Amino acid sequence: MLFVMSEQTAEPSFDDRTYLPVPAAQDDVLDLVAALRARGRDIAEPRPRLVLGDGHEVPLPEPIVDVLAQVAEAMQAGLAVTIAPQHLALSTQEAADLLGISRMTVVRLLESGQIPFDRPGRHRRIRLTDLLDYRQRQRRRAEQALADMVDDTGRLGLYDTDPAAVHAILTEARAQRGRN
Repeated sequence: MLFVMSEQTAEPSFDDRTYLPVPAAQDDVLDLVAALRARGRDIAEPRPRLVLGDGHEVPLPEPIVDVLAQVAEAMQAGLAVTIAPQHLALSTQEAADLLGISRMTVVRLLESGQIPFDRPGRHRRIRLTDLLDYRQRQRRRAEQALADMVDDTGRLGLYDTDPAAVHAILTEARAQRGRN
């Protein structure tokens, strides 16, 4: 796979930027998504590389290829993509922004031990990897809770039942499960 970069190069900018999907480029995005998805199927295929305007080729590391695939898939789905570089150690406000919660909620999570942190001085610092691990754990818990609810609803035959009755039955079922 080959990525070609124009000769116009600019100094890197580490500000948050949002990129909107371009309807005119939809076919190109579809081609990129298909190529990125197919790359893992053929082990003999050489690693993707970027071709600069002067013809110089640079192999792309796997994490960058993964990012490009996610960006292309999001844009193919008509979504905007925001690139927001992160330091490896975040403040509580940066962590809150990344998780989409308040800073005080982050502080409570830190103090309760749910997310490890360091306090090299007066301020708490959270390692990005610890924050991403926490986010992944929360997503797994939410997915499991949803799967449990769907399972409970199906097992109890409640698909066509009044919502208030479903709530009462599920509350009783959970209470029974807690007693066992």
